[in-house]
Amino acid sequence: MTDFLDVDATLEDWNALRATTDFSGLLVGNGASRTVWDDFGYDSLFENARTVEEKPLSPSELSVFDALQTRSFEQVLGALKTTSRVNKALAVSSAAPRNRYYAIKEALINTVHAVHIPWRLIETSTLATLNKELASYRTVFTTNYDLLNYWALQHDSDAIDDLFNGPDANFDLCASRSDKPRLLYLHGGLHLVRNLDGSARKLTATEGTLLGNFAINNTLKTLDDVPLFVNEGPSADKLKTIRSSDYLSFCYDQLLGHGDSLCIFGHALGEQDAHIVRALRLAKPKTVAISIYPRSAAFIQHQKRHYAKVFDGTGVELRFFDSKSHALGNPKLSVPVED
Repeated sequence: MTDFLDVDATLEDWNALRATTDFSGLLVGNGASRTVWDDFGYDSLFENARTVEEKPLSPSELSVFDALQTRSFEQVLGALKTTSRVNKALAVSSAAPRNRYYAIKEALINTVHAVHIPWRLIETSTLATLNKELASYRTVFTTNYDLLNYWALQHDSDAIDDLFNGPDANFDLCASRSDKPRLLYLHGGLHLVRNLDGSARKLTATEGTLLGNFAINNTLKTLDDVPLFVNEGPSADKLKTIRSSDYLSFCYDQLLGHGDSLCIFGHALGEQDAHIVRALRLAKPKTVAISIYPRSAAFIQHQKRHYAKVFDGTGVELRFFDSKSHALGNPKLSVPVED
């Protein structure tokens, strides 16, 4: 275990580290997305939705978030959908909750459009690089809900199984390929929706989601499809959303049981991700290799101390590597953000 105070600023090379240790798992965070598109560094999707140029959240829509004491779009949209259906069943006007539902959904879509990398800027070589790296692990966990990993999977869908192989692209373990690497979205994704019965489904190209434009445009058209992703808020709120979904619960339980060596790339493991930290501490992977961007010696030392505290008392062996030496951190993947 790394000592809290006595840490140096050296970082290992990922390729050399991987040659000596079998890492069957990968946990990917926002840092991987920012390698490709720096605008993924936004602090809050909710705050962006308040100020987005096209149809931001209005005071009446913000009041719904306040009433539910959350900043989670998934929770708010789910509550409005339920309210609308209950009102209809009771012969009470469902216009108000239905209108707020569509308005919040549209604000969400406009906000994501404002920060997400456009499909037209993605190079085939970038998707190939991401696909190849993700497919080199037995299990890939990601807390990112953007579309980069999904686009990478589509580049070669035979290489990775996302477990949405049931009828209508539903989450279905029975239809999965046990011999293929798995991609698990711990916080859901923009291409995932919650069915009326609470189960998870992947939007398909036939629904207008080939993502040449964008994944969730189609979800605006129907009341049934609530986007399934955990966007922000306290860790307790995120875990509440996770446990309300069969798919998200499965993914989280897989992380809880991952005792093999794990690579963590681009993940801060901050206060808002206490539920992820708890799962990792309970799983106690044999070795955890963590990426650090080499900004400065002081920054590297600060990061090492942070991660040492996260895993303190678990007996996990920590290794630290230069993020730029990893395929997901290659500076050549970076796409200039448009003005």
